Amino acid sequence: MSRFIRVVPVRDAVSSLLSIAPDPGMESIVLSEALFRIPHADIIASHDIPGFARSIVDGYAVISTDTIGAGESLPAMLTCTGRIEMGSSDPGSIVAGECRYVPTGGMMPVGADAVVMIEYTETAGDQILVNRPASSGENYVAPDEDFATGEVIIPSGHRILPQETGVLAAAGILSLSVRRIPRVAVIATGNEIIAPQCDPLPGQVRDVNSIVCESFILQCGCIPVPCGIVPDEPDALTAAIQQAVLTSDAIFISGGSSKDERDATARVIAELGRILVHGIAISPGKPTIIGQIGNCPVIGLPGHPSSAFMVMRAICGPLLSAMSGIAIPEHACSATLDAGIPSAKGREDYVRVHLRDGVASPLFSKSGLLHTLVQSDGYVRVPAESEGFETGAVVEVILW
Repeated sequence: MSRFIRVVPVRDAVSSLLSIAPDPGMESIVLSEALFRIPHADIIASHDIPGFARSIVDGYAVISTDTIGAGESLPAMLTCTGRIEMGSSDPGSIVAGECRYVPTGGMMPVGADAVVMIEYTETAGDQILVNRPASSGENYVAPDEDFATGEVIIPSGHRILPQETGVLAAAGILSLSVRRIPRVAVIATGNEIIAPQCDPLPGQVRDVNSIVCESFILQCGCIPVPCGIVPDEPDALTAAIQQAVLTSDAIFISGGSSKDERDATARVIAELGRILVHGIAISPGKPTIIGQIGNCPVIGLPGHPSSAFMVMRAICGPLLSAMSGIAIPEHACSATLDAGIPSAKGREDYVRVHLRDGVASPLFSKSGLLHTLVQSDGYVRVPAESEGFETGAVVEVILW
């Protein structure tokens, strides 16, 4: 098998990957599990919320026309017919010339159309002196003012936030149908790779890519499925991939698209399924593989952590967002380059930069080194049709 079947532009690689993005389906959950989940369909109010006319202040429920012209020099005098207790479902009623005390959150009496704050009243026996007029609808909410029967409470595709779980509780929604969280298998390959908790011997390196992959998968709203470290043996990789296909919606393989002829990732994917892309016009990350086994997308990432991370951002991120339904916000700013960024036409370059006071400093390093990931604040994308940027150019920096 040739090293690269056909190098394709980044946009074509992303398009190929999105074309095979699986639908994770749906599942039912209880309200306590709803945080950050995505409804499969619009959540509709089955009844009015709050469901009764409710005061939003401590004060007196009144008929607004009884307070016309009221002021401190000539207050409106109303007869208080009692107090409404919190939680009472029988607030009674009032007629012209009457009022009734109502606490914040209390149910409005029948006939009342406003609440006068207690600060604007005085008590004289069973008489209440109102020192300012009230307008109809003032200081209370109507039975359907929050949500009316049939109104959409939370739309399909929206990620449920903490405050929205309270709305669900108010609506009496104790269970809901949501998008299932996709599971993404992570397989590390390489005879030189050891677990992070082990002390490396000369020639060995700790598994960095799996940890970075799993963190990125979580950030994109998916569940990482660690599958361990597999040696550079076709049979071992075949067994690991076959097992991962049974438990996951997508598979990330790190290290299997290097230039090392021992690396059998592309051959194994081709034998188990098909290869869509082997080689992308991107730097770093040219030897990336995109394949499919059954309905499961399989991505072979570069072995170098910095290269693998940039491919995850540029190529894998759109797939994870498509599966999870969660768009990863992209924050960017403009900055002036203090050094030029050379590039070659026909290839997208992703160059990490350090930002300070509106100045972007490109961080060039060998692909196997990690320090630029920590020192950088983001990256500059050099389009495929460009030959780079000169010193002093104003560029867009995409922040981590």
